[in-house]
Amino acid sequence: MSDHDFDFEPQPGIPAPLPEGEEILWQGSPDMWALAREAFKIRWLTGYMVLLAFWRGYVIWSESGLAMALPTLVLYLIFALGTYLLLLLLAYVQSRATIYTLTSARAILRVGAALQVTFTVPYKVIEVAALGLNKRSKKGIGTLALQVPEDMRLSYTVLWPSARPWHIRKPQPAFRCIPEAEKVARILAEAAQAKLNEPEFSAKPEAGASGLVPAQ
Repeated sequence: MSDHDFDFEPQPGIPAPLPEGEEILWQGSPDMWALAREAFKIRWLTGYMVLLAFWRGYVIWSESGLAMALPTLVLYLIFALGTYLLLLLLAYVQSRATIYTLTSARAILRVGAALQVTFTVPYKVIEVAALGLNKRSKKGIGTLALQVPEDMRLSYTVLWPSARPWHIRKPQPAFRCIPEAEKVARILAEAAQAKLNEPEFSAKPEAGASGLVPAQ
């Protein structure tokens, strides 16, 4: 993927020019290391491969001696290293391809490395916003998930890894593994509240009136 892959966007992460009056409040991407740990389970999978290497080496050592066990152990450890590097590469590609945006009217998620897809979530359809924090992170890394109506019919596999973990039947778009997650959550809360309090107007005036009137 090159820096020119998304040249058709008026601005990175934005699929079309914003309407007049709408402005970008925040943009960001997942932290690569946090994404590797939380979404790709790099520690668990690499640890499993290392344990498998030593178990296999022990079995061969007990059956055929050290001379046969060492090459097998080294080979399996190379597989473990390859697993680690592959998962890290996938996390790097996903973190570069993903851009999360908060505007004054909506949340926008540009996701996907091989196939780029953009999801737009207006604040008025967000039912609940849930924030999960990694308390051991010095960067304040966390995941901000957005619960939306079922009729939006989102696909968990298309959203992943920008989806709330384990919510497969009712997928929730999520700003996954973002730094300063509490700050982003406050921006979302303030923007959503402002949008909900914004008066709506009807283009059709009542009889004997002119101009726009508040919608009923």
